Amino acid sequence: MTSTSAAAATASRVPPQLLVIAAAVSLQTGSALAARVFPLVGAPGMLTLRMGLAAVILVVLGRAWRLLPRGRALRGVVAFGAVLGAMNLLFYLALERIPLGATVALELVGPLSVALLGSRRATDLVWVVLAASGVLVLTNPSTAGLDPVGVGLALGAGTCWAGYILVGSRVARGVPGTSGLAWAMAASCLVLVPLGVADAGTALLDPRVLVAGLTVAVMSSVLPYALELKALRRVSPRGFGIMLSMQPAVATVTGLVVAAQRPTLGGLVGIGLVVAASLGAVPARTPRRQQPAEQESASG
Repeated sequence: MTSTSAAAATASRVPPQLLVIAAAVSLQTGSALAARVFPLVGAPGMLTLRMGLAAVILVVLGRAWRLLPRGRALRGVVAFGAVLGAMNLLFYLALERIPLGATVALELVGPLSVALLGSRRATDLVWVVLAASGVLVLTNPSTAGLDPVGVGLALGAGTCWAGYILVGSRVARGVPGTSGLAWAMAASCLVLVPLGVADAGTALLDPRVLVAGLTVAVMSSVLPYALELKALRRVSPRGFGIMLSMQPAVATVTGLVVAAQRPTLGGLVGIGLVVAASLGAVPARTPRRQQPAEQESASG
């Protein structure tokens, strides 16, 4: 067995819940770091560095040039790139206006909608209701101070997040390894790079900004999206949407560690609810026969 196939076999034994948890920790930590660079290059500039550098990493190190999608696969990759770029742009614009935990909680409306619409059993609805209750507690609508524009942007990002799950699920199963993700990011950069350059200009070339952008690219794009695509090959969009309910909890903990933001008692209750829903929602079983995409998921 080659080292590549051995790595693939090892990764296939990792429970999808753990893959999603690892992706959430990496993504939210990267988001917290990105927010600290907003004063230097703005949200579009930071996103340009993140997505652009991540695309280069995945195309070059992942050897994505070996598999150029065509036909239906190409259309799926372009659609995936569109929702990926829109989701992240709206998320960063919201993050400029409202806190990380609230942004993620509002954005979670998208994945929860996917989970609710895909429910087939009464127990599925229990986990959806539990996760939704946790989101409400974390958001705490009675507390003033959330910018309405930021709220709208976060909800828009949530709508794109739902599209990310549905389109990403098809891309994950139809394009081997990380090639689909790499080309989707490259496609999104066709729009994001001009926006970022127009907004930030030469500030994007500052060495400190480039280092920060590379760090955020790895933590917020390369690692989490690769892990999520791996999970999407093994669970239904419904199960994946429910597991993503842990994101507000991870964002709250990240805010505590990175920005010293202490959660309230209500916040802790919300964390408990969403984590319980995420761990309690048992995903669909791994198919008996692996898809070709799964068999080559570690290629490159």
